[in-house]
Amino acid sequence: MQLNAPWLKPAVWGAIIGCVLTMIVGFSWMGWMLGGTADRIALERSNAAVVVALTPSCVSRFMQQSNATVKLKELQAIDSWKQREFVEAGGWATSTGDKSPNSRNYRWQTAQPINELTVVFVFGMSTS
Repeated sequence: MQLNAPWLKPAVWGAIIGCVLTMIVGFSWMGWMLGGTADRIALERSNAAVVVALTPSCVSRFMQQSNATVKLKELQAIDSWKQREFVEAGGWATSTGDKSPNSRNYRWQTAQPINELTVVFVFGMSTS
């Protein structure tokens, strides 16, 4: 049986090209993304939110010590990649009731917000 539909081949090609163009426009300009990308972005945002939420308590623990000014100068003098270890060793990143800091929540980002918040809000100086 011979199908006599001259419009079928252009219609199929038009549908294929339309789908491809829709995907190109969607992923490049309309913000579509795959599930893995969405999961990665959600994880990054949740980690950043945890750091923002827990930094004030970390700063308050930092400021409760008697030699906070000296410790702040030490923190600022340390290389940025060692600041996390300094904060964890000082016990300021440890939640109440825990014996050690939760590294998954604080990550490497914690020392920088502590440094900036302490300097700006407590001492009234600019970090830049």
